Amino acid sequence: MNTDLIVRAQEGDEVAFRRLVDGHRRELEVHCYRILGSSQDAEDAVQETFMAAWQGIAGFEARASVRTWLYRIATNRSLDALRSARRRPALDVFPTTLAALPEPTSSSAVIWLEPYPDVLLEELIDQAPGPEARYEAREAISLAFVSALQLLPPRQRVVLVLRDVLAFRSKEVAAMLESSEESVSSALKHARATLHRQLPSRADPPPAPDSAIERELVERLTRAYEIGDVDAVVAMLADDVVLTTPLAPGNYEGQAVAGHVLRSVVFRDGRTYRLIGTRANGQPAFGVYVRDPVTDVAHANGMLVLTLAGNRISAMTRFDNSVLPLFGLPRTLPEHA
Repeated sequence: MNTDLIVRAQEGDEVAFRRLVDGHRRELEVHCYRILGSSQDAEDAVQETFMAAWQGIAGFEARASVRTWLYRIATNRSLDALRSARRRPALDVFPTTLAALPEPTSSSAVIWLEPYPDVLLEELIDQAPGPEARYEAREAISLAFVSALQLLPPRQRVVLVLRDVLAFRSKEVAAMLESSEESVSSALKHARATLHRQLPSRADPPPAPDSAIERELVERLTRAYEIGDVDAVVAMLADDVVLTTPLAPGNYEGQAVAGHVLRSVVFRDGRTYRLIGTRANGQPAFGVYVRDPVTDVAHANGMLVLTLAGNRISAMTRFDNSVLPLFGLPRTLPEHA
């Protein structure tokens, strides 16, 4: 704990305060993102956290570390955001595409989730969680994990993240939530049971990021989308693959169903695409652009995030155009760029 910076910040030194808290900005944003499911909401929550911390630094008594103190504020700001009606902006979708979608094969309770850019994860200070952590950093930022978190009641959600992802002690979590250790333990028990039911169990782990297997899958998918080879895309899918798309009332499960969606909606009328590679939630992702048969322009058609299992695609998650700015991706591309 940097006592000198704390004293100077308590005396009104804004530079000292920034030096005290800025190193925690990115890890706090990831924490809030896990709880809120939105990178923009997470950024807003951290801004509010720093404002509250600046206003309250004079009363900071150093009973816990500055990091723990900031997590306490950020967690409660996130809980406030979950209760707020100002969330859920209107999505940017294509009504014609939605109208063409077949009936989903299963319902989905997750109606709001944004991807998180990997470039922001690279800015994280490497802080390995304690021995009580149940999830590795890569799993704990995956779309499957963050989606499953959104199904938990808010209090259970934050308790599980604080205990099983960040490995805060039960006593620390109770203090953050102004609760008892017994209440924390009960919430954690229920949260673990729900998460165990919701997280998919995969026989094959995903290949390492930027490994030869991952690069080959990305290259094959990119080529197939560019020439409209639906059979090639389907051949890459796991037997139990899951497709999701914005605002659809459920998921599309299984290779045969996924193939039908791809043929009847995604590649209908001979559509072809350009894919611009990026990464989200530790997973391969693409800005998707549909080619205009008349002009030399390709128009944004959302974002696609892949979940891999071994050398197959186990999930394809579509997002609408509203998330493209998070990844620095444009709305249109010149055909020959």
